Amino acid sequence: MSTLRESMPQTPPFSAMFDSSGYNRNLYQSTEDSCEGLYYHDNNLLSGSLEALIQHLVPNVDYYPDRTYIFTFLLSSRLFMHPYELMAKVCHLCVEHQRLSDPTSDKNQIRKIAPKILQLLTEWTETFPYDFRDERMMRNLKDLAHRIASGEETYRKNVQQMIQCLIRKLATLSQYEEVLAKISATSTDRLTVLKTKPQSIQRDIITVCSDPYTLAQQLTHIELERLNYIGPEEFVQAFVQKGPLDNDKTCYSDRKKTRNLEAYVEWFNRLSYLVATEICMPVKKKHRARMIEYFIDVARECFNIGNFNSLMAIISGMNMSPVSRLKKTWAKVKTAKFDVLEHQMDPSSNFYNYRTALRGAAQRSLTAHSSREKIVIPFFSLLIKDIYFLNEGCANRLPNGHVNFEKFWELAKQVSEFMTWKQVECPFERDRKILQYLLTVPVFSEDALYLASYESEGPENHVEKDRWKSLRSSLLGRV
Repeated sequence: MSTLRESMPQTPPFSAMFDSSGYNRNLYQSTEDSCEGLYYHDNNLLSGSLEALIQHLVPNVDYYPDRTYIFTFLLSSRLFMHPYELMAKVCHLCVEHQRLSDPTSDKNQIRKIAPKILQLLTEWTETFPYDFRDERMMRNLKDLAHRIASGEETYRKNVQQMIQCLIRKLATLSQYEEVLAKISATSTDRLTVLKTKPQSIQRDIITVCSDPYTLAQQLTHIELERLNYIGPEEFVQAFVQKGPLDNDKTCYSDRKKTRNLEAYVEWFNRLSYLVATEICMPVKKKHRARMIEYFIDVARECFNIGNFNSLMAIISGMNMSPVSRLKKTWAKVKTAKFDVLEHQMDPSSNFYNYRTALRGAAQRSLTAHSSREKIVIPFFSLLIKDIYFLNEGCANRLPNGHVNFEKFWELAKQVSEFMTWKQVECPFERDRKILQYLLTVPVFSEDALYLASYESEGPENHVEKDRWKSLRSSLLGRV
């Protein structure tokens, strides 16, 4: 289907992120009239052969791809080929098209094309920096950048800047991974610690941070830091792992570059267990009730901040069986506030209430006057689930072999919204002592939670009695 490309804005405009750098999206619209292998409808690109889509990514003297197209194709192409294979093709096309390898080629020509190639490489390195942990990517990047820079001093500076910025990002990621590895290497089960060094855990969360509002702010620090490290491609990798899709050679099966997404899910689970541990620990009923009310206030403030992930982790901690069975404790709690929060996060109608609240927070974020109003931290497991179902629900290729680009617009739309949220700076002051406690204090395993729960409020039936007995003997060595 061949039409003048000028009349084709190739992308439905979505997230503001794509225009955030003040980049003029119509700067390089092409005047070519061939769109071999690409299929449009109502000015939107719906499908194309993989080869044509790759061509469409590569700029030439008269054309620069739309930014939303760049993001969408770089995000989804990894379902069909390795990023390093795409990079090699892009380099080859740039060199071929522009005769960059030809010493006699017109300097003027190179002057026209070089900034565009540089812009494409900059967008790739800024948005998908983790791709460049692969030495093959780095080699290709440096090779192409060197060809561009060899002619002009200005380009040489820009190339250096781009590569230095990328190396900094990758170094920061490595440091973050080391911190996570250290935390998980030193994490111990609370029961083990209590048996060996009971004096080492004498504090509870209220002695570390008596103010629930402050705790909600510190939780938001952890959430935003962890969100910030998740690369957009990790959402796609998460389901590439599931095995071959459409019989395509899948990427990432041989080497997975990052696990920031998994680390974030593990944080959610840790927070749920921490909440349950803090509630089940106190010996006195009134102290347990006070702890529940404290966490209700923390959760409420998380909701006000727009931190839905911590909110959901706290609610799920309070809904764990060892906590919810403490009927005498709950009888002492004013639960009206908790009921409101549960209603907000009610899973019925596909989390309708939560999705409405999330849309409200996203709207507030767009018109925000302060960085506090910008905060949107989605309930992460649901976001992953939405993206997973979007992927499962539509084929990657159409019957004619074309790539189903309509699907990938939708995927990019969801991921790009997340990209906007993860770039928010946390406006609250950090409190190292509280952060340290939240990230490292030992928590109970599920069995230890049940044991603590039965010790606080005895078993109510034979099943619970039997379980209590077996837990006492297996965990405490008592009969």
